[in-house]
Amino acid sequence: MPVRFQLVIDCADPDRLARFWAAALGYELAPPPPGFATWNDFYRKLGLPEEDLVDGADRISDPDGHGPSIWFHALPDAKVVKNRLHLDIHASGEQSDPIETRRRRVDAEATRLAGLGATITGALSKEGLDHYAVGMKDPEGNEFDIN
Repeated sequence: MPVRFQLVIDCADPDRLARFWAAALGYELAPPPPGFATWNDFYRKLGLPEEDLVDGADRISDPDGHGPSIWFHALPDAKVVKNRLHLDIHASGEQSDPIETRRRRVDAEATRLAGLGATITGALSKEGLDHYAVGMKDPEGNEFDIN
């Protein structure tokens, strides 16, 4: 049986990042577990204190059930160093597509995500390579790439 996992991203504003990443990945805000009206109702049942609860969304899930769920964990500490783990969003199409076509697709996705609050940090390519990517940061500065 394969191991199931969820990805946890520490952040200051779970609702903002949940909404950004749901739009970026084609995910949806995760519905609360059966029998609970909200995630906070579920967390209260687990015994979490009120001061640990956040307003708004803090989880997203793949509507098709293939990708991992992602939980945005509120922490007071600010991000200070480069991530040791980051997401790569594959938006370029097939490797057999012409590099200029793949480059246009990646740039279009980077522009779309910048419109949602991400920051473009720069193109990641070298002359002669059959690969193109754009480095980005989400609204809280977490690095990710589009390729």
